[in-house]
Amino acid sequence: MNDIYKKYVDVISCDNADGSKEPLAIWWDKGVLYKIEKITGRQPCASMKAGGAGIRYTCTVDGHKKYIWLEDDRWFVEAKGDDASEEHSSIQVNFWLLYSIQRNEN
Repeated sequence: MNDIYKKYVDVISCDNADGSKEPLAIWWDKGVLYKIEKITGRQPCASMKAGGAGIRYTCTVDGHKKYIWLEDDRWFVEAKGDDASEEHSSIQVNFWLLYSIQRNEN
């Protein structure tokens, strides 16, 4: 069964001085890191496909428009597949330690 489900993911993010959070990259299964190339939107929104709500970020990842949600202090995406039970905790990494990822200026 290939249903859409809420998949919690590890995210490298920046905590800004104004209190907002900026996702920089998403850790996917098997250690794959997807850099967020650009953030084009940020708004309160529900995930109608997977359930849940929070701040939805509209991002460009690998040239494609993708959504990632910040729900309380956890990040999730809408994922396809059978394993809806898999969960990961979000990790926050200090921005200045991320020498390999450049901050996107919007």
